[in-house]
Amino acid sequence: MLKPIREPRELIENRVSFAGPNAELSVYSTYMPAERVNLHAGELLYCGMLSGKKILHGSSGYRAKFLPRESFVMAPGEDIEIDFPEAAMGSPTNCLTIEIARKRVDEVCSQLNKTAPLHRDFEDWHYRPETVIHTPHTQATQALLERMMTAFSEELPDRNLLIDLGISELLVRMLRQQTRSFLLRACALAPDANGLSAAVHAIQGDLAAPLDIDQLCKTACMSRSRFFSEFKKHLGCTPAEFQHQLRMQSACERLKSGEPAKRICFDLGYCNQSHFSRRFQHQFGLSPSQYCQLHRRRATN
Repeated sequence: MLKPIREPRELIENRVSFAGPNAELSVYSTYMPAERVNLHAGELLYCGMLSGKKILHGSSGYRAKFLPRESFVMAPGEDIEIDFPEAAMGSPTNCLTIEIARKRVDEVCSQLNKTAPLHRDFEDWHYRPETVIHTPHTQATQALLERMMTAFSEELPDRNLLIDLGISELLVRMLRQQTRSFLLRACALAPDANGLSAAVHAIQGDLAAPLDIDQLCKTACMSRSRFFSEFKKHLGCTPAEFQHQLRMQSACERLKSGEPAKRICFDLGYCNQSHFSRRFQHQFGLSPSQYCQLHRRRATN
């Protein structure tokens, strides 16, 4: 996390910004409780919580807690209102934002459409403003954000190049996450649309079952090599890793609802709790018990 550079000028959403090519990184710190503070996104705005808790109020009645190690993405032109229930002088609420020019988003989408075009049933790579992105960070995303904070804030000889590489990676991760959500909905609505849809639907159908790659290849009507190639192009990972990621998403939701980790572990097909805990820690940087404590501590509004 960035160290304080100067005394705060504002107690609510004090902002320190760093400009870069096609992007601007800002760190917002709030030192006293507040409600319904407006935030407007002029361009695509990637938000990452650093410390404390926010309550987000968006369009169509959207309301959600925003906690450390989570991401929230705002579409260009979008407004949200924010509550800061825990902010204090000794423990400010801190959040970073990275505002990214729309032309850079379009350039990355164009590159993906050239290098990894999607099946014709799944449209093409593009940013979907209607799709809400609010999700826990993976460890890889957390590490990327930390590298980008360093690149923006330090006067390195290759600063602009490092920033642009970081922006490209962040956009690819965001677009893959959005597109994956779109693909999963498409596969659920039309599992027989194509071979890949059928295979994805089969994996989703029973997360606890061991993967039978040969059967998945038959379901997809593809050779083993083509199946792995198409799967990784569309989902960004192998079938086994995809299953693990879906299991971890399910585990997050169930832990937040208060279910015991032991039950979740075996329900999701893991043979022992230590394996489940290692996978969870690898994915999110927190153990299941730490994740439960974080959400239990922040449960009240």
